[in-house]
Amino acid sequence: MDFTIQKYVQLLTALKRSGIHFQLRHDVDLKPQNSLRTARIEHGLQLKATYYFRMVPESFDEHIIKEIAGMGHTIGYHYESLTTCGGNMEAAYRDFCDNLAKLRLLVPVDTICMHGSPRSPYDSKDLWKHYDYHALGIVYEPYLDTDFSRTLYITDTGRRWDGYRVSVRDKVPNFQEQWERQGLVFHSTDDIIAQLDNPRSPLLTSQYAMLITTHPQRWEPFGFGYIQEYCTQTVKNCVKRVLVGRNRE
Repeated sequence: MDFTIQKYVQLLTALKRSGIHFQLRHDVDLKPQNSLRTARIEHGLQLKATYYFRMVPESFDEHIIKEIAGMGHTIGYHYESLTTCGGNMEAAYRDFCDNLAKLRLLVPVDTICMHGSPRSPYDSKDLWKHYDYHALGIVYEPYLDTDFSRTLYITDTGRRWDGYRVSVRDKVPNFQEQWERQGLVFHSTDDIIAQLDNPRSPLLTSQYAMLITTHPQRWEPFGFGYIQEYCTQTVKNCVKRVLVGRNRE
């Protein structure tokens, strides 16, 4: 079964075993307690990750944020200001600054990452067409500061590793077709592990580093939470297909 906690441990173990250079990013959209669980697993394996928290009740948990940071993981701000402010640039920038300051009261923060908000007509990355996040002491925004000519980006968006096909914003359009041609597209976690364990696989021979995004809410022991996430994400993917289709028209 995929997207279980046991499968996540297998993925991390395979990454370490392969010797590939990789960066772990986690978007804490919901269920922050799941992020605490993955943070503890990574800490036990002597791995560091970045956890991006939204400033909404279903994500923002002061105690969990502090505990994750205490393990040596990095905390970032998962911003969605253009959506929450209805596209108003000035209001969105004020909202961003206020939320960043609130998060920095808990832990150091010098990295940010856009939350996709697929049902919103606004892309919060557009905020940086008018303002400069570097002036706020931010050094990294994955979508804007990663060299994707040298970095393969994969994400579990859609509860699958090839979910970019139904994703509205969590993808890298200029490089996705290139990665497909190189055979660097995966559907399941086992697909990734198989390539990591094969020294002749394009994943290891291409010399790419990996930027891996997961949503810890998806990774559960088998049970009610696992089934609920599976059903919820299946419905979301149907909606995303409609939204992606409209964007192409």
